[in-house]
Amino acid sequence: MLRTTMSAAATNLAAPDWFAELVAKVAALDRGLIDYLVWPLVQIALVLFVVATVVAYLVYAERKISAFIQARLGPMRVGPWGLLQPLADLVKLISKEDITPDKADRTIFPLAPMISVAAAFTCLAVLPFGPDFLHIADVNIGLLFVFAFSSLGVLGIIMAGWSSNSKYPLLGGLRSSAQMVSYEVGMGLAIVGTLVFTGTLSMVGIINGQMESGVWNVLYQPLGFFIFFVCGLAETNRTPFDLPEGETELVGGFHTEYSGFRWSLFFLSEYTAMLIVSAVATTLYLGGWHLPFVTSFVAAQDSPLLYSLVGLAVFSGKTALLIYVFMWFRWTFPRYRYDQLMDLGWKWLTPAALANVVLTGIVYAGVKYGLGLKFAATGDGFTGPADATAKIVTIIGMFAVATPIVLALVGFINRRTSDWDIAEQRQRQIAAREARLAAQKA
Repeated sequence: MLRTTMSAAATNLAAPDWFAELVAKVAALDRGLIDYLVWPLVQIALVLFVVATVVAYLVYAERKISAFIQARLGPMRVGPWGLLQPLADLVKLISKEDITPDKADRTIFPLAPMISVAAAFTCLAVLPFGPDFLHIADVNIGLLFVFAFSSLGVLGIIMAGWSSNSKYPLLGGLRSSAQMVSYEVGMGLAIVGTLVFTGTLSMVGIINGQMESGVWNVLYQPLGFFIFFVCGLAETNRTPFDLPEGETELVGGFHTEYSGFRWSLFFLSEYTAMLIVSAVATTLYLGGWHLPFVTSFVAAQDSPLLYSLVGLAVFSGKTALLIYVFMWFRWTFPRYRYDQLMDLGWKWLTPAALANVVLTGIVYAGVKYGLGLKFAATGDGFTGPADATAKIVTIIGMFAVATPIVLALVGFINRRTSDWDIAEQRQRQIAAREARLAAQKA
């Protein structure tokens, strides 16, 4: 049962009292106008400004992290410790010449980066950065909304590759489309197990379900979290899945022909998508703004503003940790070959996600109906705390039983894949030919 009702939606859209009183002092506006026009516009403007600033400093953070991994200093010249480097990069990109190739499609070519950025920024509308007023909207299909609009981002990449009228961008666009199709399936299946325990597609509802049960979904879905995160790496074209760019193969891939500000838009969309994937993973698996003992203690102080700020800090900290893992992977792992990329998605992650869904249903049904234990916030009308036994049995069942079975099953399925792997077959043919030649010489 989707628990978000019209009255709840109205409550979520309402402006906090302190904001309504502030606006009333400045301009005599109706409360309904403040709730449904002024407050949403203020929220949207703040989110866009903060996210754009955060994305700019994510580039700075990645340069610093890569420097740390490689025993360098990174940006140090512009401002103290290089903190003004993002501003210098922005000025440089805006001042660069905007080049459009002669044979490019002059309608689609400038439109492609805008579509990628718009798709990424639209997802921010339903992300719950914190409790109460720290999210723009809470809709009962929030997770579906994120998946739908994040999938549109690849259209900008495909359009950029095609409209450039160049072979390298075209190959990058084709790679990106195939990669998106391959890993979107595994990502979609990975979240099904989470929805079994929360019973709602509302992003806020998923966090509330974890708070009510007192257990983060990563404990119920360890394999689902791993699959979701790996698929998120591929969906954002991050190393080791950056085949659409592939500098050593495709020069720059889909953005080879772009320069200046339009080139920066693609990176703005990439880092925003990385932020969104990390925020969605935090919401689905890491409890969102919930932190045991801390948030409950702050809530007991009966200070809504303090509770919201602490929730924002907790959510931001978890998201930042996942973003750090994104960056660590980039400077640690080599890029996959394209056949390895497809193999991982179709032969390993998708079957593992399917098996995880089946075994999650078996464990859930066995605990709830076989043992007669209760879960919290499962959409069946029960909203009280879950039985401690149900939590323990489910966690042990998913860690010690379901996950090993899934891994063993996928390994069994792929035990003979080398028999029909083209590269492996070619190596075998070469070895057989060399053996025949050696036998003839002998």
